[in-house]
Amino acid sequence: MSVRATTIGDIAGFWADRSPLHEAASLGRALQVKRLIETGACVNLVTVDSVTPLHEACQNGHALCTQMLLSAGAQVEARNIDGSTPLCEACASGSLECVRLLLLHGARVNLSIFTVSPLHEACLGGSVECVQLLIAAGAHLEAHDCHLGTPLHVATYKQHQTCVRALLDAGANVNAAKLHETALHHAARTHDVALLELLVEFGACVNARDNRGRRPSDYLPAGSPCWAQLARYERHPSSLLQLCRLAVRGFLGPQRLHQLPQLPLPRPLRQFLAYS
Repeated sequence: MSVRATTIGDIAGFWADRSPLHEAASLGRALQVKRLIETGACVNLVTVDSVTPLHEACQNGHALCTQMLLSAGAQVEARNIDGSTPLCEACASGSLECVRLLLLHGARVNLSIFTVSPLHEACLGGSVECVQLLIAAGAHLEAHDCHLGTPLHVATYKQHQTCVRALLDAGANVNAAKLHETALHHAARTHDVALLELLVEFGACVNARDNRGRRPSDYLPAGSPCWAQLARYERHPSSLLQLCRLAVRGFLGPQRLHQLPQLPLPRPLRQFLAYS
């Protein structure tokens, strides 16, 4: 029995192993992308892994190719086999320009509950500019992945302190749990004193216990700098002033923290509440 060879687009009309347009978009060959589009190449052709040329361009941070594909009608919400959209790929690559282009063309910043969000991807990659842009576009700070937890878990685990700070400034829940494990547990494992101090300053509970009943300090060797710092926090609870700051920020919530500068309060107090 012979098997007929197939050509690009022959299976289901829109499937290909990998097309010239995929290759050109991946390599950032803008002139080739332009010629292929002008000669009728399908911008929404997918590979066996459901990867489109737009995925390829965004994954490699090629903004000009991304713009050409979007202008030619590329589907901005196309999902690959892992459920990732072009926006996820752009955030993973840290391409701020690609992220901007996708958002301008209607890309959604919030996906289904079972999919790694663009904000997770930006935190994994450590691009604080992408993180801030996504937050401004309405990204859910508490988007939860069953393996990664929240974006704050991810940023802490990867020790991207600027991303951690951006999330906390925007009102991310510092005590959000993944299997009862908080970002502070992650910080303890990294032995990063500065990161640990930042989380505690924003209200992280030093006595939070994970699913093994362990506190963050239980993951540290006695006498280590992080262990000593946590021990100090355990002996000396937060001041009333700090507790009031956390209470006010908690009352405002993430959706209203940006209104802090407009509150009828003395400027030093507004700055204190904003950690500025």
